[in-house]
Amino acid sequence: MACDLTLGFEEGCKSNIGGIDAVYFVNFGDLGAVTQVNDEITNLGGTFSAYKYVLKDNANTLTETVTTDRNTGTTFYTQTLTLSLKGVSKAMNKELKLLAYGRPHICVVDRMGNARMMGLVRGCEVTAGDTTTGGAMGEKVGYSLTLVAEEPMMANFIASPTAADPFDGMASATVTIVVQV
Repeated sequence: MACDLTLGFEEGCKSNIGGIDAVYFVNFGDLGAVTQVNDEITNLGGTFSAYKYVLKDNANTLTETVTTDRNTGTTFYTQTLTLSLKGVSKAMNKELKLLAYGRPHICVVDRMGNARMMGLVRGCEVTAGDTTTGGAMGEKVGYSLTLVAEEPMMANFIASPTAADPFDGMASATVTIVVQV
């Protein structure tokens, strides 16, 4: 049967670290043909820009929730990305408005060097957000965003990412990494 288990797992070492180093936003549909082997993205066929947001705050999280219903025979995954972005500017207001209007694919790079693609099939939606200017001099000035994707599988790992480019292992893709300076 296609849903029979194939592996067991032991308690692993305590060598993991949490957190997200960066996220890369790609306009919906720009990834091109996606090649997957065992639910890992091994190649992309598109020509696209990936807009990098460097993250330093521990408030940035990716959570994936499985929803399954025996009565309907359905299973899907809700991928939720919570971002805390420092600073407020006219340029960032414009970009975040475009982000809210669109439904990008999001590559999340964690502090372990793993790269995973949220919203591969259906894209991601901004579901909540705010701008804060704080009350006291030491309080946050910036944005908080929540982005959600509902997908048929968990966020796919991307094969062979590097620290400089999570799409480095994608032989058929032409990627331009865009970073605000």
